[in-house]
Amino acid sequence: LSAGKGKVLQSARTFGGNVATALAAVARLDGSAGFIGWLGSAVDDAVLCDLVASGVETAFAPRHADARPVRSRITVGSDGDRFIAYDDEAMLGTAPNFPDEVLSRATVLIVDSYAIGSLDVVARARDLGLAILGDVEWNGGPATERLIALCDHLILPLGFARTATGRRSPAEILDALWLPSRPAVVLTDGGRGVYYRGRDEAGLWHLPPHRVEVVDSTGAGDCFHGAYALALTRGADTARRVAFAAAAAALSITGRGGREALPTDDQVTELLASTNAPSAVELKHARLDTATEPELSEEISRR
Repeated sequence: LSAGKGKVLQSARTFGGNVATALAAVARLDGSAGFIGWLGSAVDDAVLCDLVASGVETAFAPRHADARPVRSRITVGSDGDRFIAYDDEAMLGTAPNFPDEVLSRATVLIVDSYAIGSLDVVARARDLGLAILGDVEWNGGPATERLIALCDHLILPLGFARTATGRRSPAEILDALWLPSRPAVVLTDGGRGVYYRGRDEAGLWHLPPHRVEVVDSTGAGDCFHGAYALALTRGADTARRVAFAAAAAALSITGRGGREALPTDDQVTELLASTNAPSAVELKHARLDTATEPELSEEISRR
């Protein structure tokens, strides 16, 4: 995408959202997923119906007449990149008294940046033994810092991670976000792959991207989070969780709208078994695209 004018070639109304799309990805991959954020009280609430159609359980989601979804307008360029303009004046998070007995039915809780409004629920879920998987993209101040601290599996886009830590290189960021109590830190970097550190293996790692035809990158990160969460419930180690999630996300960008190409478990398995599937390498040996560190490159050039 670039500044200027252009003709609209196609338009569509679709459903998305970080956690909702992650849960739809879990369901598509034959996992069990439930949404516990606010939903409208109408029986034919559009978001409710979409989640149900996607295979996501909604029976325990709190309902309120004033609840409405975050609305976004997404512009997708010919290269598959997108710009998202959103309106998030809505009821966010979940009910403050959300019951422990429902939380305890799950093994993983996926939270996004809007969970800052339900930190006590996230903390209770963690105390109950759920693994907290964090998809944080923007900083809401001290509340976001607390949310990040509650996350066991922290999966951040590289750009936000740079802002949050003040570091530039993936290695520096992984070290800055690491905690002895944290099983994994993962940094997603779009077409340049994934960087990660896991408790169950030594070193810092880079997984190069799968080479697929990009149609629309909307929702790729959300699909990654959902697939990672499912792999976690299956007992996969960090490397296998990241590989599974990266393959699922790669397949998801071959269709439009963030949901059209959410893959099946068989499709992910097939891509992972293909001869050109990438293998992780230690970050110190990785050949990184110089665009991985744009701010650093610009700083050097100014000097």
